Amino acid sequence: MPTISFVSPKGGVGKTTAAVLLATEIARRGKAVTVIDADPNKPISTWARLPGRPENLRVVSEVHEDTIIDEIERAEAEAPFVVIDLEGTASLMVGYAISRCDLVIVPSQGSQLDAKEAAKAIRLIQQQEKAFKRSIPYAVLLTRTSAAIKPRSLRHVQDELEHHGVELFKVQIIEREAFRALFSFGGGVAGLDPKEVSGLEAAAANARAFAGEVISRLLSSGAPARPAEVA
Repeated sequence: MPTISFVSPKGGVGKTTAAVLLATEIARRGKAVTVIDADPNKPISTWARLPGRPENLRVVSEVHEDTIIDEIERAEAEAPFVVIDLEGTASLMVGYAISRCDLVIVPSQGSQLDAKEAAKAIRLIQQQEKAFKRSIPYAVLLTRTSAAIKPRSLRHVQDELEHHGVELFKVQIIEREAFRALFSFGGGVAGLDPKEVSGLEAAAANARAFAGEVISRLLSSGAPARPAEVA
């Protein structure tokens, strides 16, 4: 079953938000998912204690450098999908986790500074590819972008990444109040109250499109996911 990790050396780029969006969308489609919260700040573990966490979504929080591989293997045996929220530093734990992934997602905001930080994550992935002599599919996910405005700085970052052969998600995670609200009210976007949070329909569509592209990338890379499992 596919294992997907989120890694970024820079905080505040929407890494954990994207991980929660993917995990809750998979769960909404009726498939069990285990989330390994390997971020020292434990943001997903905090979110999971709020109301609304899907019953088919399990969170593992007590992971360390010497247990991460065992936890991944245990999660892969128990659930069709495994999502890992990794810490930002280039630690052995991060390297071990990346080496076991079917897809690594590198969230980045659309600035030159964030692009440089994303490049650090990409170099770490490439180092693991060499160390373990296997291809590890990865792509940069642009986050916290505007639905209405595409700044020149964002276009420049996109062009530069593509020029260097870096895969980019077609879908971007738009800056939305609904995504911030997940960490206040819990659950997924579909469970939020439209009386309390605006723009839910657009946010839900964004989450569905993101999860759909993740599944498409897994299938195209030959990862162990079948279309019937994610319909």
